[in-house]
Amino acid sequence: MKNYFFAVLTAMLLMTPAMAQAQNKQGKTLEVSFDYQKQAGPGSNQYAVWIENEKGDVVKTLFVTSYTTKGRVRGNEQPMRGYVKRPNCVPTWVKASKASEKSDQELDAFTGATPQAGGKQTFSWDFTDQQGKKVKDGKYCVKVEATLYQASNILYTGTFSTKDKAGNITLTSSLTEPAENHKNMITAVQAVLK
Repeated sequence: MKNYFFAVLTAMLLMTPAMAQAQNKQGKTLEVSFDYQKQAGPGSNQYAVWIENEKGDVVKTLFVTSYTTKGRVRGNEQPMRGYVKRPNCVPTWVKASKASEKSDQELDAFTGATPQAGGKQTFSWDFTDQQGKKVKDGKYCVKVEATLYQASNILYTGTFSTKDKAGNITLTSSLTEPAENHKNMITAVQAVLK
């Protein structure tokens, strides 16, 4: 009996470093955050947060506002997805995610209401794909796109690797058209590996 316990204890001690390394890999997350301030008027307040692999394929959408995917039905209007009614609604995400090929149920998995009040918005990625499977080691890209007003969209992009240490990811931004009165819709955009 003592030999059995000794063998189990030895096995546990030998496995500890490997188990700790696996736990660290399993526990790694990417946190994306920004300050959101709701804007007045139509054609704004829509945003999406997603991860792409090195080939540019969407691995996982973390969030997209509900108007983008579900639209809004008023009176006798026929239901129509928001990006169909307003093609300027987060167009980079719509194209990259192949939203038109997805069912309403698939889109519902990562769709949420547009916040009615300002405040910090935070999204986490646990290095899994849309089906919940762990992604392969390699390079990935985080993207945050916001429709500021009509055709004015801002896109934040940052590249990182699964092997990178904890810390901030450098983000670059590009703006399709200036929208001075809506420029504060999303600010202080950050992506942090934890």
